[in-house]
Amino acid sequence: MGSKRSKTLSRPGLLGAAEQITAQQRDAGLIAAEKTKSRRGRSGAAEQSAALSISTSRNTRAGSPLRIIGIDPGLASSGWGVVDYANGRLTHVAHGCIETKSDTLREERLLFIYDSFREVLKTYKPREAAIENLFFGKNVTSAMMVAEARGVLLMALAARGLPVLELTPNSIKKAVAGVTRADKKQIMEMVRFLLNLPELPKPDHAADALAAAICAAHLAMS
Repeated sequence: MGSKRSKTLSRPGLLGAAEQITAQQRDAGLIAAEKTKSRRGRSGAAEQSAALSISTSRNTRAGSPLRIIGIDPGLASSGWGVVDYANGRLTHVAHGCIETKSDTLREERLLFIYDSFREVLKTYKPREAAIENLFFGKNVTSAMMVAEARGVLLMALAARGLPVLELTPNSIKKAVAGVTRADKKQIMEMVRFLLNLPELPKPDHAADALAAAICAAHLAMS
């Protein structure tokens, strides 16, 4: 599990930061040229409601950063990313991946994910978590393996009593890049920009996890 040095975003608000991307970056195709619209679909509204409902005790800890861990589940590679949010600023804390080998028994791979993720939670002590919803595509077998990894990750979160915000892929893309059609490279670039990182966060599973954490912070504080 790798981690990167903390960086603080000194720009006001997530959507404001997204709009500060230069015309040169737009022309280069790093992000789409559409502005973020304020309207959310039904799933976005539900996610915002959930974000508010899991944060009812936040006012009792005014002044302390809200630490959120984002998760991108997978059997071969589960990405995680931790951010702090306070006073309109995002601070990158750490990110990494939990990787397992394909020639290992599945139950041993799941146990390794569970044990490793518990160590991540113990080390960084997040107050909330965000994880992407699972959507079954054409490859049902692959989706089932992701579901199993997702299950043990959720179990580790439950063991620590952490509230979990489940997000759709489109809501994460819109919160981070401003559009739902953003590709992985665009998401990685926006995560780098929003967290003021010196380079693109890698691997992509960790970047997706950071994007989920950023989305959760945006929904909870909007």
